[in-house]
Amino acid sequence: MKHSEQNKMHVLMSKFMTVGDWIMDHNKIVMPLVLVVCVLITIMVAVNANKREALEKEAEQAAIALASDESLGASDELEIPDVPLEENAHPEINDMVRTYYNAQVEGDIATITSLNAYLNEIETIRMQELSKYIDSYPTLNVYTKPGLEENTYVAYVCSEVLFTDAEVALPGMQTYYIGLNTEEGSFINDGTYDDTVWNYIKQLTLQDDVVDLNNKVTVEYNELLAEDEELNEFIAYLREKTNEDVGEILAAAEESQAETEPEPEADEESGEGEISQSVLRKVKATDVVNIRSSDSEEADKIDKAQVGQEFTLVEQRENGWSQVRYNDKDAFIKSEYLELISEVIVDDDTQTASNTDAEEPEEDAAPSPAQKPASTSKDEIIGTVEVIESVKIRKGASTDSESLGTVFGGEILDVIMKQAAGWTKIKYKGEIAYVKSEYVE
Repeated sequence: MKHSEQNKMHVLMSKFMTVGDWIMDHNKIVMPLVLVVCVLITIMVAVNANKREALEKEAEQAAIALASDESLGASDELEIPDVPLEENAHPEINDMVRTYYNAQVEGDIATITSLNAYLNEIETIRMQELSKYIDSYPTLNVYTKPGLEENTYVAYVCSEVLFTDAEVALPGMQTYYIGLNTEEGSFINDGTYDDTVWNYIKQLTLQDDVVDLNNKVTVEYNELLAEDEELNEFIAYLREKTNEDVGEILAAAEESQAETEPEPEADEESGEGEISQSVLRKVKATDVVNIRSSDSEEADKIDKAQVGQEFTLVEQRENGWSQVRYNDKDAFIKSEYLELISEVIVDDDTQTASNTDAEEPEEDAAPSPAQKPASTSKDEIIGTVEVIESVKIRKGASTDSESLGTVFGGEILDVIMKQAAGWTKIKYKGEIAYVKSEYVE
């Protein structure tokens, strides 16, 4: 038995020796082949590793997306119907929409507000001013999906607007939440939604048929403006002109109200030596900006304000301009380029808000109660802007500030002030908030 095993080992060793001798004799052929095989093995290992890494990354992304979807569903808890758009399926809605749009052509504010009670003062004035430039809405098609409650609908109105003296109608699409014979009656709501309604509309609008409809209208709109330079320029002019007109109307209304308000009666019991007081406000320029003779970009240019240059603020107007004192005369600067730096109460018999030589309070002196800063801003709305693309609303003018929510393209925001640092101060859901200026117009 042992002898037999020895013979086998001897035969194997002989074969190995023979193979080894052959390899040594043919090493110029064998060695390159071995090298090629090693390279191929290395490549296969690397490819498999990359595939495994890609699969792991894909699985991770899928898990994140799934978690996001689950989170959205848990937070909203809304049942979103998967039903197709219906075109002109409800004659009552079409009639109401037609009446609403005809009222916009006529500037019939009574009819507009009777159908849409959610409009604020600014948007009402804007509609009235736009009516001066609109000839008709030759085309109105209403696409609907069911709303959250019975007899309510999410409506996508695709229209063509023909401006006065224009030859071509401009396409557009507007989203509404419409009710028919509800407890609140029949209504049109174009943006004043609570969070539940807003989330519902947002998710419906992400459905394929609505996305396709919106893309179709957007392409038609952009192509038409690209082909018609005159119409493109007119739309830009109309947007700017309307904003200016709305601001002037609001400012005039405020001045008229101030003139008609009765002056407070003097207190008979007050002492003769009582001193009247007023507020002295100081502002500084945040950028190089023109100083003009009146509150208009067409007004004569007096000078240029430099960064950090200080002025006494006389009045901050609703139309986006501030009246200041410059060289002992009244002048005007765009409010967005000014920043309030101090606000103190002063005695009228020694200083006035229009006095440019007013002395600054001494730094070392402790301020008296009467000299403590008052409110730094009235946070009054001066106009509106339209969101260009989706952007977060933040609590402060910084990307590190807390997010208050997200707004989407086409939404209208109430503006308090445009700041030179690239942020726009707005009113959002009743709170003071900020949005990046590059995402609104």
